[in-house]
Amino acid sequence: MPLDILIILVVVGIAGIAVLTHLLGLSKPKTFLTEAQARTAWLREFPDSTVTSVTLCASAQAALIMTQAGPGIVWAMGADSTARLLNGATITAAETGLTVILPDYGAPRISLRLTPDEALLWTNHIGAAA
Repeated sequence: MPLDILIILVVVGIAGIAVLTHLLGLSKPKTFLTEAQARTAWLREFPDSTVTSVTLCASAQAALIMTQAGPGIVWAMGADSTARLLNGATITAAETGLTVILPDYGAPRISLRLTPDEALLWTNHIGAAA
């Protein structure tokens, strides 16, 4: 097969997969609309932990999880989610919410989009648990 036809087939194939993925809704970012969704995402990362409370943020992109082991955050990473305990974390205010600096090379910094009221509430919850 000539190279120019092969290149066209590859480009059209990749573009078709991207369009199909978008049309099927598989490119939408993950959201946490209910406490149960956030709890399930947390327990997928930490199956042995006991969740005592869940606080969702208004953007539905993250949730503050209170556990017996301390506070944690579950947040959206594209179409999936990830979670981290906040033990040893440094929390600072940012223009758009909070910045969490973790002693974890896998997720060294988390930028959370929170309203000013949410940022204050989350800071108080995290500080009270520390």
